[in-house]
Amino acid sequence: MQIATNNRTQPALRRMAAGIAFAAVLGAATFTATASAEASPTTPAYDFSDCPAIPAGVDATHWKCEVLTATGSLTLGNRTLPALAPMTITHAEGPLPDGTNGQVWGALRGGPTSVPGGILGGPAGAHNPRMALSLQPEYGGRSDFYSVGNNMGLFTLRFRAVSPALPDGCVIGGDTPIEFRLKRSGSAQWISKTPPVIKFDAYDNTFTTPAATDCGPLGALVNNRLGLPATTGNSINLSAYYTFKTYDQLPPRA
Repeated sequence: MQIATNNRTQPALRRMAAGIAFAAVLGAATFTATASAEASPTTPAYDFSDCPAIPAGVDATHWKCEVLTATGSLTLGNRTLPALAPMTITHAEGPLPDGTNGQVWGALRGGPTSVPGGILGGPAGAHNPRMALSLQPEYGGRSDFYSVGNNMGLFTLRFRAVSPALPDGCVIGGDTPIEFRLKRSGSAQWISKTPPVIKFDAYDNTFTTPAATDCGPLGALVNNRLGLPATTGNSINLSAYYTFKTYDQLPPRA
């Protein structure tokens, strides 16, 4: 993710920001960023412990570990989750010895988000703890965070349907993970220069959502509750904070 700054931005920061990617979700999009002198009190704390090992023979000063924390809303089928639990995504990227772009997946961490009304919906579902329903995001196994313009690469997710009434294997996207192709919305903003923190918004309303599978006797009820499978009407809107360190700034990877 390359960031184009205004003339007041220090040259050192411009060099440091070149090549930033949307950590584990996004990629080398060009941002017009507005510099901010002070960090926002809402800026999340960042943990670089999930940074993956980088390929042998690459230049650690040109490889970045990128950490992104995002919140937002998600609509799957006919059900909207207006306040997603925060997700933290970590990945690494940089040039390979042959000059091509390289990237290595790190980790996805995020808690479950409750579905209002649970499996049953309405007052009956809202007041029945055994029929509560939450969706837990899991990495779907595929990502490409290099991007072009406002197209911010792709990543895949599964959502585990969590409920006392459902088996552990109940998953949306188990065989075919949901593929998100996010687009940048508006301009990015420098929140802090030391450490580097950038805020931006992104969305996708073009993905399809498969039915939940391996949910036992209540599988049809879960899919009916969420309106799945759904080829239209799905959307995700994210507000994200992003930071990075080059690998020469990190402890050696095991």
